[in-house]
Amino acid sequence: MEYRRMGKTGLQLSALSFGSWVTFHKQIDDSISDELMGIAYDHGVNFFDNAEVYAGGESEKMMGRVLSKKKWDRTSYVLSSKAYFGWRGKENKPNQSGLSRKHLTEACNEALQRLQTDYLDLYFCHRPDKSTPIVEVVQTMNTLIQQGKILYWGTSEWSGVEIMEAHRVAAEYKLIGPNMEQPQYNLFERNKVEKEFLEIYKNVGLGTTIWSPLASGLLTGKYNDGIPDDSRFHLEGFEWLRDQWVMQDKIKRVQQLGALAKALKVSTASLSIAWCIKNPNVTTAILGATKKEQLIDNLTALETLKLLTPEIMEQIESIVETKPVQPEW
Repeated sequence: MEYRRMGKTGLQLSALSFGSWVTFHKQIDDSISDELMGIAYDHGVNFFDNAEVYAGGESEKMMGRVLSKKKWDRTSYVLSSKAYFGWRGKENKPNQSGLSRKHLTEACNEALQRLQTDYLDLYFCHRPDKSTPIVEVVQTMNTLIQQGKILYWGTSEWSGVEIMEAHRVAAEYKLIGPNMEQPQYNLFERNKVEKEFLEIYKNVGLGTTIWSPLASGLLTGKYNDGIPDDSRFHLEGFEWLRDQWVMQDKIKRVQQLGALAKALKVSTASLSIAWCIKNPNVTTAILGATKKEQLIDNLTALETLKLLTPEIMEQIESIVETKPVQPEW
């Protein structure tokens, strides 16, 4: 496993990590999650990602049960949660979502209980909250750090402007700004990581914990011939994923990527993940496999990374046919 510093912090995260979004409770049970987390940990994965909203809190409970059973040294892995949406869904009452001091504090306490841990290594603001002043968010996160409940705080799907405003406020009050952002990044979703955040990497430092490096499974090739019944695109309530990704032009590109992967004697998934972590501004890419063989294949991305010569990167670029600002990697 390769380990990378999270932005300008001293924390090291495995280049590949494991997350529970969609899969835990929705697609897999305790026994499978136990097996998958064990495989990931044994392969050097040290970061496990979660959030209050995942399966209405049941995802954190499941991960908490697994970690309690594993009895791994708590100092050997990094654990996260995210707050904004609340876990009650449509039953949320005022103050049970958003980034107010009340909700961030209560959501953190609830996450600690569900995950059966004394502290969170990483705590994310899952979305920006236009109705809460950023100064309140920054102050609350620093209070949680001072209380020892979290070690680092960050954002997820914030804009570059919002992240820099948080740093400006933090500097003004001599507080700690966000250390990491969790954006979506894959061959079909590139703007934030490759363009919008470039100056932030240079000026204040920013770790990135990437979600959906496989575009919710599209970049595995499993949707090339339709939607399998056991896939996340088939889950009730996740139709938006299907609508976002299953477009004929993207399927054709995935098929071409599959041909390139076959020539390199790797899977389309491994090639796509390797491309993602090729970017040095990516701290870690979060894997979300539901089967042992999927996870083991995903973990081969570190070996596939060695195959990504400038020529191969150029071939990949010609397939996806995007024209981003030239990244510095």
